Amino acid sequence: MEPRVNGSDWIKLITLGIIWGASFMAVSVALNDMGPMSIAAVRILIGALSVLALIRVMGISLPSLSSGEGRIIWLAAAGMGFFSNALPFTLLSWGQTYVNSGFAGVCMAIVPLFVLPLSHIFVPEERMTFRRTLGFSVGFVGVLVLIGLDAFASAGTDFESLARIACLAASLCYAIGAIITRLCPQVNMLSLSAAALICGSAMIVPVSLWQEGVPSLPSTTPLLAILYLGIFPTAVAQILLVQVARSAGPSFLATVNYQVPVWSVIFGALLLSEAVPPQLFAALALILGGLLLSRQPSRQTA
Repeated sequence: MEPRVNGSDWIKLITLGIIWGASFMAVSVALNDMGPMSIAAVRILIGALSVLALIRVMGISLPSLSSGEGRIIWLAAAGMGFFSNALPFTLLSWGQTYVNSGFAGVCMAIVPLFVLPLSHIFVPEERMTFRRTLGFSVGFVGVLVLIGLDAFASAGTDFESLARIACLAASLCYAIGAIITRLCPQVNMLSLSAAALICGSAMIVPVSLWQEGVPSLPSTTPLLAILYLGIFPTAVAQILLVQVARSAGPSFLATVNYQVPVWSVIFGALLLSEAVPPQLFAALALILGGLLLSRQPSRQTA
């Protein structure tokens, strides 16, 4: 049976879109004072400490390692820490130094198209139907309309081809992370979020120190950007994505990536006084239409 999507799931999905919509701008600001791996490491470490403090205050314990199921949960948390945090954050932070920001936005819109076949194979209740495939495709076209084909224009930088591959690989990572989150055995979702971020920190911090050394204290604006990245797009987002993936499924969670470029444009207009592209409303119509189409329940035959 296909997982039911309730009003709470929609609210959490929209909140994720808003949080992540501002993250690309925050990464660009943080890159002024810190290297890409340091940004990824610090934001995941801040996220891990924040969620760990939260569960301690609430009296929630981390998953146990003494049972077989507990070890499976930690294995899933390690997969989530790697595919949903450590690797994609690093790839995107590095990729944004060489490609247009619009290209990174298009890559995020590819996540649902990666999730479709993966869910079909690994999540029995989320089979790839014609309606769902059409809806996801319409949403992706909406993102292309919003960002425009200029996103694919060359930025004229070194390593641009590798950076494009890195952004695409980050999209695949997010798709794999969503599947792992859905398949993890039943466990307290805050506990799972903390475990995933702890694993992600353990993976990325040593590599960051090895590659870029101990970062110096950034100036005020980049520091605020890094704090934002650690608390909201990492800690809060990890909690929300676990809840949405477990409740509504990875396919529904993946549609947040159609929202991200929209919110990015809105934040650019509100905070940076950037011009609102005239195609915004046409793009919104396509994105919302695709979302609604993909969420229509399949007809049951008698």
